[in-house]
Amino acid sequence: MAELTRDKIIQQARVQFIELGYQKVSMRGIAKDLGCSHGALYYHFKNKAALFSEVLEFYFQELNSIIDRIMLHEGTDKLKDLFLEFIRFGLDHPHQYELMFMLKSEEMDSLMQRPATESYDRFAAAVEQSSGIRLHNDHIYSIFLALHGFVSLHLHRIGNFEEAAEGAARHVNFLRKTI
Repeated sequence: MAELTRDKIIQQARVQFIELGYQKVSMRGIAKDLGCSHGALYYHFKNKAALFSEVLEFYFQELNSIIDRIMLHEGTDKLKDLFLEFIRFGLDHPHQYELMFMLKSEEMDSLMQRPATESYDRFAAAVEQSSGIRLHNDHIYSIFLALHGFVSLHLHRIGNFEEAAEGAARHVNFLRKTI
């Protein structure tokens, strides 16, 4: 058997969390798929919640990378791109999005808080920078909720972003007019 590393465990856990959902995943199930004892996983992770926290960290880093990439592009409508790419991320990665933004669990709330807050702060700074206007925090949060609402409405009802691209563009144009 190849060396069991944190990365291998996280990779397998990502697959299981997407396929089964948080509640149905167990450390024993992950260990079985990796061909090791469940005790070996506890060498790397205190419990399932700690492992899930690492998985979420990865997902939020993916979203942060999208935000950073948009902000580096010159000569584009960054605000439009930011909003559309947020929607694209959610609709093209519905299971990850659901785990990141829709899973409610007392056990997970504290573990999700730091990466979620960091990602939201990055999003808020990008919205403000892209708009060129000093926006009130409530306004930015309302924009986030409107984007989240669009994604939530279409989540698991369509196959990917392209199936909702026209509606997403109309929604984004409306949001941009509210700023």
